[in-house]
Amino acid sequence: VQLVESGGGSVQSGGSLILSCTASGFTFDVDDLAIGWFRQAPGKEREGVSCVDTTDGNKFYANSVKDRFTIYIDKAKATVNMHMQSLTPDDTAVYYCGVGRGPYYTDYDYLDPEYVANWGQGTRVTVST
Repeated sequence: VQLVESGGGSVQSGGSLILSCTASGFTFDVDDLAIGWFRQAPGKEREGVSCVDTTDGNKFYANSVKDRFTIYIDKAKATVNMHMQSLTPDDTAVYYCGVGRGPYYTDYDYLDPEYVANWGQGTRVTVST
């Protein structure tokens, strides 16, 4: 399994970025598989940002990014992208692509880093005022 992220960078508050994750070494057509984005800010624990169930396409977002971030999956290209809008300094973090296996019992499980089996190397996002 390999996950390669790209698209991070520096942006001013209010700006936008698109993060991309290219996956290989596994198929998306597996039950109880989810892939998504997680982030870790300096001095903080890693947290779930957005995730998509590859079987039914359901999407899950952290409350802090709802209505600002959008995750979308392209199974044919084996990519999972996240469009981030209205960025604030609180969004500054290293963003990781992660793929996990369930079963998932609640919506919160999808955003729980404990479910992630494989991680990408991360891409840094810095939002300045």
